[in-house]
Amino acid sequence: MNKDYYAVIMAGGVGSRFWPVSTSAYPKQFHDMLGTGDSLIQKTFKRLSRLVPEDQILISTNDSYKDLVQEQLPQVSDAQLVLEPVMRNTAPCILMAALKIHKENPNAVMVVAPSDHWIEDEQAFTDNIKTCFEAAAQEDILMTLGINPTFPNTGYGYIQYQGEAQSAVKPVIRFTEKPDYETAKAFLAEGNYVWNSGMFIWSVASIVKAFETRLPAMHALFMQGMEVYNTDKEFEFVGARFPEAVNISIDYGIMEQADNVRVLPATFDWNDLGAWGALYDKLPKDNDNNVVVRAKAQLNNATGNMIYTAGEKVVVLEDLHDFIVVEKKDVLVVVPKAKEQEIKRILNQVKENFGTDYA
Repeated sequence: MNKDYYAVIMAGGVGSRFWPVSTSAYPKQFHDMLGTGDSLIQKTFKRLSRLVPEDQILISTNDSYKDLVQEQLPQVSDAQLVLEPVMRNTAPCILMAALKIHKENPNAVMVVAPSDHWIEDEQAFTDNIKTCFEAAAQEDILMTLGINPTFPNTGYGYIQYQGEAQSAVKPVIRFTEKPDYETAKAFLAEGNYVWNSGMFIWSVASIVKAFETRLPAMHALFMQGMEVYNTDKEFEFVGARFPEAVNISIDYGIMEQADNVRVLPATFDWNDLGAWGALYDKLPKDNDNNVVVRAKAQLNNATGNMIYTAGEKVVVLEDLHDFIVVEKKDVLVVVPKAKEQEIKRILNQVKENFGTDYA
C-alpha cells in the first residue's frame, strides 16, 4: 500500500429515483441493491481498499448519515468522516476533504468516487486508478475516468478528448452536459468521446490550487479551518461555516473551467445505478426478460418487468410488459420503465399529498 494514496467516497445523495426503496432516511448507497451481500457503499469501500490503505479512505456524507456509515463501515474512524451539515453539491465537500488530506500529507494523490457505482472488473478498475495516480503525482493535472460509450445515452455527460494523443491519458477538449439523442449519436460516430463517470483523480496540491484559482471565495472560506481540520474542533467549524459555501458541482466549478484536465478512457464495465432501469440491466433475467428480486412471482404473459419487494411477497402480474413494480412496507409503486425518470416527480407528489413519512 502506498502511503501517498487516498480516496474520498461521496455518499451524501438521497437516490430519489430508487424510491420507495431509497429514502431520505435510508438512501440507496446503504442498501444491498444487487443482492451481493454488501451495500453499495461497502462494495465501493472494498474496491478502493485494494489500492488505498483503509485508514486513508474518507467518507463524505450528510451528518445525518454518520450512524449509518459507522454501522456499515465500523473500521472507519471519526477522523475519516467529512460530514456536511447541509447539502451544497460536490465542490465544497471535495475541497474540505482535500484540505484535510493536504494537512496530513501534502504529497498525497486522491481519488474521488461516488458510493453507488457498479463495477464488475475490479482488477481493471484498480489498474486504471493506479495509472491515474501515477500521472497525477508527476504533473499538475486534474484527471477523470471516462467510460467508453456503448450506445448514445442521453442521461450521461460526455467528455471529448484529443484523439490523436498517443498516451493512455488524454487531454480533454470539452465537457458536454446530457445531450439530445442525435448529438449523442454524433459523438459516438466521432470516436473521441467518453461518458463522464463522476470519478476524479488529482494530487491534493493540484486540486487545492485549482480551487484557489477558480473558486477563490470558497477556497478562502475553507482555508479558515486549516488549524482545526483532523481535530476534535473540526465538527464545530464545519457546522458554522459550511452552510456559507456556494452550492456548485465540481464539474461546473472546476473541471469545465480548468485548462489542465485529462481523461483516461476506462477499461472496466461500469454502471452508475442511477435509476431502476440501470438495476434491471445489471441483474439476471428469466426467459421472459423479467427481473425478480426477493418476490415470489407468478407471471402470466408478463415480460420485461422489474419486480422488487422488501420480503418474499407473492406478486402476480398478468398481461403486463416493461413495468417497474416495487414494494417496500407501506408503499407500492407501479410505473412503466419508459417513465423511470418520473419517479422523482412522483415522489414529490406523494410528499405533498401524504407527507414525508413515505419519502
